[in-house]
Amino acid sequence: MRAADFDYALPPSLIAQHPLPDRAASRLLVLDRATGSIRHLEFGAIADLVAPEDVLVLNTSRVIPARLHGTRGSGQKAELLLVRELPGGTWLAMGHPGGKLKPGRTVRFASDSAVLILEQLGGGLRRVKFVDRLDAAATLDKYGEVPLPPYIRRAPQAEDRDRYQTVYAQHDGSVAAPTAGLHFTPEMLRRLGERGVAIAELNLHIGPGTFKPVEVDDLTRHTMHAEVYAVSDRAATLINTRRGAGGRVWAVGTTVVRTLETVGQPDGTVRPGTGDTALFIHPPYVFRAVDRLLTNFHLPRSTLLMLVCAFGGYENVMRAYRGAVQEKYRFYSYGDAMALL
Repeated sequence: MRAADFDYALPPSLIAQHPLPDRAASRLLVLDRATGSIRHLEFGAIADLVAPEDVLVLNTSRVIPARLHGTRGSGQKAELLLVRELPGGTWLAMGHPGGKLKPGRTVRFASDSAVLILEQLGGGLRRVKFVDRLDAAATLDKYGEVPLPPYIRRAPQAEDRDRYQTVYAQHDGSVAAPTAGLHFTPEMLRRLGERGVAIAELNLHIGPGTFKPVEVDDLTRHTMHAEVYAVSDRAATLINTRRGAGGRVWAVGTTVVRTLETVGQPDGTVRPGTGDTALFIHPPYVFRAVDRLLTNFHLPRSTLLMLVCAFGGYENVMRAYRGAVQEKYRFYSYGDAMALL
């Protein structure tokens, strides 16, 4: 397939700019992969879709306030987005204006915080080092901004610190939220657990590559940015036990899918471990470790939409997207949800 196959028309008015007052008040489009049938429900119906014998797999990565605004030595503005920490106390970062942030130059955020550009790595990435009194953690805490996606056309607000974060986030490291999980409340998760649903947790720190457009029409030529994952012994055992007993594995978000498929074995089990994954899932793809997918609606030509099409079937998913536009669903990070059964 070609990148152009994943285009669709979306009125800008359907791109959600703010979260709903109630996390669980979003709508839920349910697509049956076998029949192609579509239902339009409320998100609370997820409690009836997940069976007591199933396992719900969550990504517990936490969004950090990774966007920093500063000035270059010339006094002109500059912006950095921290991606992840590297060995030796340096950081991987993206910067703007890219042509001006060359090795040896400094970006200052305040009188007590600055970074030195050490190296250009290609693909818009740089290696930087904090060189003033505040280290990275202290700088982000004091001056960092929630890195809202580029399609949210407003400045971050106080509510975004809480709402652009899942209620179960634990491990700092993502520059984008695993948005399928934004709909859950502690009460919903408690009720699922009381019904017998197992909840497994893994971690994948989401990098800016999640928003990287596919700029080549030949999908085999697209390169994914690697992201760090961790699957514990406990999570792998829980997932394998439930699936072995006939339960289904629900991936809450495309990041969970990529992680489980990275550690998935030919027999359908998953192995624990840590590492980097640059797995690019697009049609055709044979899934080994995931039975159900809960996700949001994604950008045209995005790797996320391609993954969903691989899981749900290209024709099914693209027809569901057209239906969602007609039904005026809210799209993208702060938008509505979709369940693929």
